[in-house]
Amino acid sequence: MSADDFIVTPWRVEGKIDYDKLIKQFGTEKITNDLLNRVTKLAGEDHFMLRRGIFFSHRDLKTILDEYEKGNKFFLYTGRGPSGHTHIGHLVPWVFAKWLQDKFNVNMYFQLTDDEKFYSKQDLSLEETKKFAYENALDFIALGFKPENTKIIIDTENIQTLYPIAAQVAKKINFSNTKAVFGFTNDTNIGMIFYTSLQSAPCFIEDKPVLIPLGVDQDPHFRLTRDVAPKIGKLKPALIHNIMIPSLQGPGGKMSASEENTTIYTTDSPEVVKKKISKYAFSGGQPDVEQHRKEGGNPDIDVSYQYLRIFFEPDDNALKKIHDDYKSGKMLTGELKEILIEKINNFLKIHQENREKARDKIDKFLFEN
Repeated sequence: MSADDFIVTPWRVEGKIDYDKLIKQFGTEKITNDLLNRVTKLAGEDHFMLRRGIFFSHRDLKTILDEYEKGNKFFLYTGRGPSGHTHIGHLVPWVFAKWLQDKFNVNMYFQLTDDEKFYSKQDLSLEETKKFAYENALDFIALGFKPENTKIIIDTENIQTLYPIAAQVAKKINFSNTKAVFGFTNDTNIGMIFYTSLQSAPCFIEDKPVLIPLGVDQDPHFRLTRDVAPKIGKLKPALIHNIMIPSLQGPGGKMSASEENTTIYTTDSPEVVKKKISKYAFSGGQPDVEQHRKEGGNPDIDVSYQYLRIFFEPDDNALKKIHDDYKSGKMLTGELKEILIEKINNFLKIHQENREKARDKIDKFLFEN
């Protein structure tokens, strides 16, 4: 793969992603300033992830806003494939979804696809993926969602509700469609081939428009869903995509739950966070202090700075000062890493407390068939 190449699929992300090129490849639309202003006006405030282009692309967001202005509510849907413990990259669409839910006062559905991870991961049993589903649910609840308007769907637990909808979708998708979108071969198990139908089902759980905040790598599933929706008399789901969160080892690829050393998990202790960032976080700094003071660092490729920009420093003025100090050489890589370590550990201290409290109330969030 050359330096200019990248791969983005629901199961594989590699290379340095050119997001403008990806928009063309996927056929999505860039979020314009006009659209940002509309969201801000309707929500009563903006969100730093929108402002900074962390959410950069969409499908039919304009339609959602048009309908909302007419008094027609939408609902939210996102999810997680439970193949391991939750990491900080997973939190990005969830935190943004929480903001959308609060500002627009809408229902939220969170799907945990324990079946899909069982199909796609040779080394995981269905019991293990279900166990991870419940663990991942704790991280979702810990972000402050309320059970009155938020429901968690676990595929194998809620198949009674999902299957009749999935069956309608499945009848309208043929193998050549899924093969073209996902690159399936004769060796692909039929669970994977059917799976898009099941991931489509929560889109139609209410008779309203749906908006799905998600990582752009998951877009292909919903491309098929959007094609099928009119054929079964349903509205096309609208999507808003976030960028891929890089692994600690830097540009190219994304943070992965299966790569322990390059991933910050929500369950990591302060000592583990400090060790991982100190040792593994890709630096945009110069080889030595003297050269760094003279030439400065490159925040655009520095992972610690990117994590602050994407999630951990919502204050634009504070972020700009860090950016300028690092770029000028006034701030060293070690100092930048220390800022990130403190920010992450402060966040995780509260998150882990809320995560434990979530164990006692998870039953209130579980969707009832």
